[in-house]
Amino acid sequence: MLYSDELTRYDFGPLHPMAPGRVRNTIALARALGVLDRMEVVAPPEVDLGLIRTVHDADYVEAVQKAEVNPVFGLGTSDNPVFAQMHEISAQVVMATVAAAQSVWNGTTKRACNISGGLHHAMPRNTSGFCVYNDIAVAIKWLLAQGCERVAYVDVDVHHGDGVQAIFYNDPRVMTISLHETPMTLFPGTGFPHETGGPDAIGSAVNVALPPGTGDAGWLRAFHAVVPEVLHAFRPTVLVTQHGCDSHFSDPLAELNLTIDGQRASYLAMAALADELCEGRWISTGGGGYSVLNVVPRAWTHLLGVVSGHPVDPDTVIPEAWRDTIGDEAPTVMTDHADVSFPDVSSGYNPADRLDQAIIATRKAVFPELGLDPEFY
Repeated sequence: MLYSDELTRYDFGPLHPMAPGRVRNTIALARALGVLDRMEVVAPPEVDLGLIRTVHDADYVEAVQKAEVNPVFGLGTSDNPVFAQMHEISAQVVMATVAAAQSVWNGTTKRACNISGGLHHAMPRNTSGFCVYNDIAVAIKWLLAQGCERVAYVDVDVHHGDGVQAIFYNDPRVMTISLHETPMTLFPGTGFPHETGGPDAIGSAVNVALPPGTGDAGWLRAFHAVVPEVLHAFRPTVLVTQHGCDSHFSDPLAELNLTIDGQRASYLAMAALADELCEGRWISTGGGGYSVLNVVPRAWTHLLGVVSGHPVDPDTVIPEAWRDTIGDEAPTVMTDHADVSFPDVSSGYNPADRLDQAIIATRKAVFPELGLDPEFY
């Protein structure tokens, strides 16, 4: 795992939902449960501006370095206010994700995670959606520069992974897959099924736009109806994943209804796919998540447990010492007591059901481009 206290200083201010306590509280919980004892924790390396500029334009980077309001680059809005050392701290987040990619690609480890990363909305010339630099895109660019043939990116944040998709939209070496609340009701307004890649990379972008209210069973049904088949067709060399946990039912910024248990199930599915298709090579990040006391620490501690190879039992009781630091909102166990079974699409689908409509829209849009049959069986 890539971590240093510096990464917790990514801070838009006390009234902003992107609270740095998300990461601090996660690290404290993971430490209290012994998860960090089963992982090597490494600080990110020194900032390499050249790497950042493989994705972000030089004049944009210069504007971020100045940390001044600049409407041209989206700096200084209510979503993306400027803050002290904005460039230095954002660049450290990038370097942590790049270092995770380097450790996996160089064979130091099979799995690496940067929970402070996952800033998937940042574009080459502007900040967006609380994201200054796109750490995921820089890491993928680095992998491609090393000769990695195919990178699969799977994004399970409740918001569409628009920045990563846009940056690689016409690159057939990168497949972007995003499961998110429909852009009809949620920022950033992209991620429709018909977005399937540029003219040189048709079929390389896969978008599952889920109806508001989708819970564990529906989300997992959609994931397993699309992601495994698409990844098998693409045959990735490395799997990169973004694990925004703002799909939880208590998150204040969105309207999906997943539980901690459903999110944990998605992490286990990612690990299995990386083992099956990529010889275990898996780079993961955090992302969104704005229920900062009850949800984010539990979700990402589960993620770190899966990455370590020792998943945390959902029934694990949370240590009282950690709960005392959180206060009255502190959860008591690592589960929401949810059933994560789901109806597999092999039994067919209901054309009148909004979830199944979303699944079949994605399959019809992109499966033929990959030589796959879009129909359910």
